Amino acid sequence: MRRRRHLKTTGIITMKLHIADTSIAVRGTESTRRAVNTFPSLLTLSNREVLLAYRVGSTKDSDDEIVEIRRSTDAGRSWGEPIVPFPNDMHGVRGSQKLAYLTELPGERLLAATMWVNRAVHPGKPLFNAKTEGCLPMAIVIFESTDGGRSWGAGRQVPMPASVGPPSLTAPLLRLSDGRLAMSIESNKHYDDTLPWLQFVSYFHSADNGRHWMGPTVVAQDPTGRIFNWDQRAGVAPDGRIASFTWTYDSTTKKYVNIHRRISADGGVSWSVPEDLGIADQAGRPAILPDGRVVLPWVDRFVSHSIRVRAARGIDAPLEAGTELELYRLETAAKQESSTTSTGDLLADMGLWTFGLPFAERMPDGDVLVAYYAGAAARMDIHVARLQVS
Repeated sequence: MRRRRHLKTTGIITMKLHIADTSIAVRGTESTRRAVNTFPSLLTLSNREVLLAYRVGSTKDSDDEIVEIRRSTDAGRSWGEPIVPFPNDMHGVRGSQKLAYLTELPGERLLAATMWVNRAVHPGKPLFNAKTEGCLPMAIVIFESTDGGRSWGAGRQVPMPASVGPPSLTAPLLRLSDGRLAMSIESNKHYDDTLPWLQFVSYFHSADNGRHWMGPTVVAQDPTGRIFNWDQRAGVAPDGRIASFTWTYDSTTKKYVNIHRRISADGGVSWSVPEDLGIADQAGRPAILPDGRVVLPWVDRFVSHSIRVRAARGIDAPLEAGTELELYRLETAAKQESSTTSTGDLLADMGLWTFGLPFAERMPDGDVLVAYYAGAAARMDIHVARLQVS
C-alpha cells in the first residue's frame, strides 16, 4: 500500500485529520470496457446506507461509458455488486452517461442528476474539440427512485436556455433550508463554434423536487472572458448557507490559479466576493459536518502531483494548514505537466490525466470518506480514503 504523508505543522492546531484506512472500491480491468473508472460520487442515506456512483468505460472518454451504483451497509468499508440504472440512449439517440450525482429527498426518495453526452451528432469525436474549445452536445437528466436507489424511473431532461450551450453538471443537486433544490450548471461552446468563449456558471432552482426548474441566475462570470470558473464544488452548511469552491483558470496565461471560495446566504442568488484560498488547483466536493466543519479535498496536479485535503471550522473559516494530508501522489517519473499552448489543448489533455476528482462525504459513523480515481492510462480504479476528524 502506498505510504501516506502527514505534513509537519507549526503553531496551534485547532483541528486534526487522520487517515484511518485506504482501499480500492472499484478495480478496472485492462483492455475491456471496464478498464477506466472515474467521476466517483457518494451519498449517505438517512438509513445509514451509503451509495457510490461512478463512471465506467474502455478509455477515459469513450462512447461505451456507463454509470454504475454500488451500495454499502457498513459505512463504506465494503461495497455490494453494481447496478446500471441509467440508459445510455435517450429518446432513440445514441449517447453515453458521463457522471451521476445523487441527492436524498424525504422518505426513501432519491434524485440522480446525470450528465448525458450525445454521441450521434459527431460520431467518433472526443468530448472536447481542441481547435474550437467546444464540446459535444450534452444534457442534464433527472431520474427518481422511490426505494432508496434500488430501482429508478424514466429520466426527465432539464430544459436549458440556448445561452448555456452544452451544460456541464459539477455538483449534486443541493437541498436548501427552505425545501427548494438548487442546481449548478456551467456553460460550454458548441462543438464547431469558433467564436470566443465567454464561460459562466448559473444556478437553477426547483420548488417541486426537481420536476420544474426556474432560472438561470448567473453566479460566476468574467465579462472579459479571461477568467474561467470551472468545476464549482458546493455544499450546504447547517445554517443554510452555500459554499462553493471553484477551479479557476486564466485563459491569457494558460495557467490555473488558486482555488476560490464563494458564500451565498440566499440560496445561490447572490454571492460573496471570490476569496483566494492560497491552494491550487482543482477543488473536490467538500464534506460539511453537522457542526459546520468542512473537509475539502483538492487536486494539485502541476506542482506536487497529488490529491490533498484540509479542514476548516466553518464554510467561511480558513482551511487550516496544520490539518493538511496527502491522500495520493503520482510517483511515476513522467509527471503530467501542462505544456499546452491553448485552452482547447488543455481541455483535450484532461483525457490524459490519470488521477483526480476527489469527492468527500460524511459517513454514518462520523468519519469522512473521500473517493477519487487513480491509476494509469490503461486502467484506473476508484480509491477511497477514510478520514477521522477531531
